[in-house]
Amino acid sequence: MCGFVGFTNHINDASAVIEKMMDRIAHRGPDQAGKFVNEQIAMGFRRLSIIDLSEAGSQPMFNEDGSVVITFNGEIYNHAELREELTAAGHKFSSRADTEVLIHGYEEWDLEVLLNKLRGMFAFVIYDMKKDKIVGARDFFGIKPLYYGRFGDTLMWGSEIKSFLDHPEFVKELNTDTLETYLTFQYSPTEDTFFKNVYKLPAAHCFTFEKGRLTVERYWEIKFTPDEQPTLENWVDDITDTFKNSVEAHKIADVEVGSFLSSGVDSSYVAAVANVDKTFTVGFGEDEKYNEIGYAKEFSKYIGKENTSRVIAPEDYWGNFAKIQYHMDEPLADPAAVALYFVCGLAAEKVKVVLSGEGADEIFGGYNIYHNPDDMAAYEKIPKALRKAAGAAASHLPHKHGVNFLIRGSQDLRERFIGNAYMFTPKERKELLTIKTNAPDPAEITKPFYDKSAKNDQVTQMQYLDLHLWMTGDILLKADKMSMAHSLELRVPFLDKKVMQLAQRIPKRYRVTKETTKYAMRVAALRSCPPQTAEKKKLGFPVPIRVWLKEDCYYNKVKDKFLSDDSKKFFNTDCLVKLLDEHREGKYDHSRKIWTVYTFLVWYDVYFNNMAV
Repeated sequence: MCGFVGFTNHINDASAVIEKMMDRIAHRGPDQAGKFVNEQIAMGFRRLSIIDLSEAGSQPMFNEDGSVVITFNGEIYNHAELREELTAAGHKFSSRADTEVLIHGYEEWDLEVLLNKLRGMFAFVIYDMKKDKIVGARDFFGIKPLYYGRFGDTLMWGSEIKSFLDHPEFVKELNTDTLETYLTFQYSPTEDTFFKNVYKLPAAHCFTFEKGRLTVERYWEIKFTPDEQPTLENWVDDITDTFKNSVEAHKIADVEVGSFLSSGVDSSYVAAVANVDKTFTVGFGEDEKYNEIGYAKEFSKYIGKENTSRVIAPEDYWGNFAKIQYHMDEPLADPAAVALYFVCGLAAEKVKVVLSGEGADEIFGGYNIYHNPDDMAAYEKIPKALRKAAGAAASHLPHKHGVNFLIRGSQDLRERFIGNAYMFTPKERKELLTIKTNAPDPAEITKPFYDKSAKNDQVTQMQYLDLHLWMTGDILLKADKMSMAHSLELRVPFLDKKVMQLAQRIPKRYRVTKETTKYAMRVAALRSCPPQTAEKKKLGFPVPIRVWLKEDCYYNKVKDKFLSDDSKKFFNTDCLVKLLDEHREGKYDHSRKIWTVYTFLVWYDVYFNNMAV
């Protein structure tokens, strides 16, 4: 795991600038640094040594004649097989690093052919000097990040946006359209970022920059095509074998590998199959609702492994929040991101690589909200006009469980589901903001994904949407940024191309039932985990934000931020204080909405007021 930066060279001090940009992301690679600068391009790299610890694996890396140069972040798990294929074709290797497979693969095959041969997580940029062409790509699921920006004649790119701050042509300007969209999703769901003229390369996409023209294309698609023929036992056998194979591939390293462990089936299944020596867990207080340490220690004993744990104090959680937003690059209002920051720090004290359970819910159907289509099925038999009328009447009542059901029941799936988080409705965010933007309606953002999955059942449509928006924009964003903040490589064996190829064939009835989620996967996990683990209901990463916001210390901390001059630039502060007071008085649970706004304001303070972190 590493980090890279680069830009097309139109400045006199390119070597000094690329050094500053590299220093910004030193946390991604503290072991080595390297750069390549000529009249056309500047490329910089920071290395965290995992495979081939010698200097032979250093980057930027070149082909034999020095005409092709690459910077690469990630791991190619099938690099040994590809190396054999390329050696047979006449290519000569000078290292054991997987990076070199990408160079020779680029020389041997078309870019799309190369990308579809890969198994792993990756983001890379290649400069072909003979063709004066730059190409780049991001992995199938978006595990590794790749940002790019256009400023005048300069194209710049990198693993983290913060590296752009040190380029003299970079113009730091807030993208207010993204702010409004964020208020609904709790993250930035489109290719746009919070910085104008800076973009994310989407997952499973590659780009080419040639003669001043940038083209971006998709090279791989997820396609749910359920196969109704195999039995449950057949699927369980296939999951068992395929997942074991993925875990073994993800353990390839020349350093020790550990595993995260919560009380859920995903991380437990990973830890049990991986047979790593160490597991890591964090929690809050002593309430079992927020502390999974007791379970993790018991499960670690069950599989015969050492567990290291830590209880996160509220003052540590809040005290590190600005630093966390700095590392995140863009505001992310998922409270679990902070907990992930701490468990990554805990693991980094003992290992360089850790396995984690991200992705299982999206590909196997694990979120509790995936019950929604079945829960709504009977109610949706009522004529739509009647449901619309009931929903309209209910929208004027205090939003409680029964009222929310009537509101959701009046909506189509596309109206009611934009992903696992729905913070402020378009109407609410317009009332909250004092600025005008051109932000799209949430339905405009989700429409392309619903259109592509329209022939699938509703649960599968929800999964497809989550795989492309929620997982990349929230789950994998925080996984990469929080682990890299501690120079820790985080690997996600559920998010493997072969696992996905299997999962997309499993019928809905073996994914989500009335009683459970991830049905087939849970049955497979029973072969490695005790029943209380494999059958445990989805919990997430519980954080007591709603409790803390009622305490004087944190209530006042947030209120001060809500009444700040920065807040007044964007928000109706009376609305913000009302949310805070209603939550404190116990009228409504506004904790996630409050946290969404507070997160943005802290992030803004860090990046636009140079707040110390």
